[in-house]
Amino acid sequence: MSDDTHSGRSTPEAEGRADSVAPAPPSTTRRLLLLAVPALLVGIGSALSLVLLDVIADGLDSLLWDVIPDAGGFDSYTDWWVIAVLTLAGLATGLIIRFVPGHAGPDPATESFFPHPERLSTLPGLALAAVITLATGVSLGPEGPIITINVALAAWVFSKLLPAVPVPVVVLMVVTGTFGALFGSPVGAALLATTVAATTASKELLWDRLFLPLASAASGSLVMMLISGHSLSITLPAYEPDVLLDLGIALAVCAVGIAVGVVALWAFPHLHRIFHRWRNPILPLTVAGLLLGVLGAIGGEITMFKGLQQMQQLAGDVDDLSSWQLAAIVAIKTAALLIAGAAGFRGGRVFPTVFIGAAIGMLVYAIFPGVPLPIAVAAGVLGICLVVVRDGWLSLFIAAVVAGDPTILPILCMVVLPGWLVVARLREMRITVPTASTATAPVVAAPDVPAADPSDGRPA
Repeated sequence: MSDDTHSGRSTPEAEGRADSVAPAPPSTTRRLLLLAVPALLVGIGSALSLVLLDVIADGLDSLLWDVIPDAGGFDSYTDWWVIAVLTLAGLATGLIIRFVPGHAGPDPATESFFPHPERLSTLPGLALAAVITLATGVSLGPEGPIITINVALAAWVFSKLLPAVPVPVVVLMVVTGTFGALFGSPVGAALLATTVAATTASKELLWDRLFLPLASAASGSLVMMLISGHSLSITLPAYEPDVLLDLGIALAVCAVGIAVGVVALWAFPHLHRIFHRWRNPILPLTVAGLLLGVLGAIGGEITMFKGLQQMQQLAGDVDDLSSWQLAAIVAIKTAALLIAGAAGFRGGRVFPTVFIGAAIGMLVYAIFPGVPLPIAVAAGVLGICLVVVRDGWLSLFIAAVVAGDPTILPILCMVVLPGWLVVARLREMRITVPTASTATAPVVAAPDVPAADPSDGRPA
């Protein structure tokens, strides 16, 4: 999200409402009730599409990393196979972007969390490219492609059935519903919506504006809890507070996470420029796949894929890993994320970023064994997420969920304040393209729903 999203100006009217807030008018209550069911359905649909994408990717994952190696009699993660799979992943993604209708959507390096609705003809190529990313070990997550897919589908459905609903409202419901499904909890999505809603000039009460996004996020989260039960939380030792000392430790580890994020932020546009010197994506993506294969062969499975399961594994093995091994994991995963994101693999950066932050915390713990591991992990995640995600609420929520201990939250709330001051004026980890199709203003500032193109569901 851009800096403008976080710089709303107070108005005399808003200041007046701080003293006396009138109840929502009946028309607002009626509108929210009428849209509650569509919002719940958006969340359910967002979760189900994520499940479907994961199931397909898991099937290809099993074929590549279990069935074929077993049939061939070789180890799944032997160096030559890792390099071959990821190089072919780059080649396949390049061919999809070059030849499949819609070119697998816009360059993900240019996209925010709130994309404009794409043409429906773009979605098959984007979904195929995302499956390749998730199944082959590319260090990206599913959030970017699945949000784009869900936004396009929801915008098309609403344009046919409820054309009076503004596109920005549809997009906000889809994004929060998808994040609710991704995190297995509606709270993070609600906090993200709070940031967006609080910067929008409106006469509505804050919870009136949050009602529909929260309904979508909650239903998306419940579906994922019922189906998969996945969670960002990792198993860590019990935390025994020493508040002042732990606050200092958290500030220091958060600073390390921010520093790693700033280095990645600096490198990202340079790598993007290198990989996009050629208009034809096949060669650069093949080269990127080869580089990812080499990194995967060096770092092993722990440095591959989106990082959620690998983060759980890393937490279980932390006492058996040296500081040098953990430093190598941080470096390799960061390099893999930068190469995958800059080259144009279709995937999101949140999950790999969380893995890197957790690994940073474990690295600090390995160097200084007296540091409480939950504090180090949470602060590492918080620091790098502040740079990459660029949302204080969402970063705070992710860090608290990963640590899995509510007693850490007051410390994180103190640490996020100076952390935000450090990162607030940095540029986003997103490439800005000065064209109407890719320059994304905050979605909440968009005008009312435009006329829809009946041929493909994309607003004109």
